[in-house]
Amino acid sequence: MKAKIAAGAMAGFAAICLAYAGLCAQEAAPQERSVWDGVYTAGQADAGHQLYHQQCESCHGDTLEGRDEAPALAGIDFLSNWNGLTLGDLFERIRKTMPKNKPGTLTHETITGVLAYMLSFNRFPAGRTELPQQAEQLRQIRIDETKPDRGNKK
Repeated sequence: MKAKIAAGAMAGFAAICLAYAGLCAQEAAPQERSVWDGVYTAGQADAGHQLYHQQCESCHGDTLEGRDEAPALAGIDFLSNWNGLTLGDLFERIRKTMPKNKPGTLTHETITGVLAYMLSFNRFPAGRTELPQQAEQLRQIRIDETKPDRGNKK
């Protein structure tokens, strides 16, 4: 009888531990955000504008419209091409392929500055925290062409 009670108590304890571990894992899991959540600062975008002018403008244009083979970095075409992907995906594309004449030579700081400027130019809101410079963290920020509907929060 005591063995059955002990076994039942252990099974109950194990169930509670598993439930608690699952709850902790959910809290520790990174939350995906959207470019609509203010994921860069205005200062970062201003610095990124200078970097864009130095590194990108000659190919992508002064209004990010793209030229010849260089794609647009703003507007409907850009947003529809990247909709549903992440800033980490875009960061990696830039890191590996830009600038065209010296791929892979841009620093993480330059890339995130340019990304912040691109977000600002595309009229996504600025926030209080700078974009991170690590692709892994940027993969948690989704590019959404339109603002996600997250219910009626008032």
